[in-house]
Amino acid sequence: MTDTPAPAPAAEFWEARYRDTGRVWSGRPNELLVQEAAELAPGTALDLGCGEGADAVWLASRGWRVTGADISATALERAAGHAAEAGVGDRVAWERHELGPSFPEGSFDLVSAHYLQSPVALDQQAVLRAAARAVAPGGTLLVVMHAGWPSWQTEPPFDAVFPTLDGLLAELALPEGEWSVETRRTARRPSVSPDGVEGFREDHVWRLRRV
Repeated sequence: MTDTPAPAPAAEFWEARYRDTGRVWSGRPNELLVQEAAELAPGTALDLGCGEGADAVWLASRGWRVTGADISATALERAAGHAAEAGVGDRVAWERHELGPSFPEGSFDLVSAHYLQSPVALDQQAVLRAAARAVAPGGTLLVVMHAGWPSWQTEPPFDAVFPTLDGLLAELALPEGEWSVETRRTARRPSVSPDGVEGFREDHVWRLRRV
């Protein structure tokens, strides 16, 4: 595991989030990753904000060689354990980065960025532009973002950036003629509040290929 120290306060926030609780996420890959990446030919992949590693492990189980990057050392330790239990520990490298101040080196056939919407400081635009630069020729950039708060959320818990379908493409400022848009859509899924109120949440999905 490559350990690139990350400065406070973002590092402290996310480390506490993982350290002070048990498993945070379900251990299952994001459904939209499965939908968008299942038919891609395996190669090298970068999973940004990999958390406890479910997406990276799913990709590795399908033949990808994966680099998982996250700010939390505790999350990366859990991710490495998940990969080992799944029998793909030799196919995933784990790197600690505060995306922006540091970023994984190299180019990749798939760069996946899911839900880079943070209650602490994160230059989302700069990170996504770096993600696009990390895509190898012929490779894929997959971005999934929440389109808004859940339908049952009456008071936003923090100020979040919810890019529009067109707005994110404009923010990426991709060189003209170098990219093709393969997916640009909104997906709705059921969402239940902690108090049991049923509702929904919408996510925006972009899949771009570097041509």
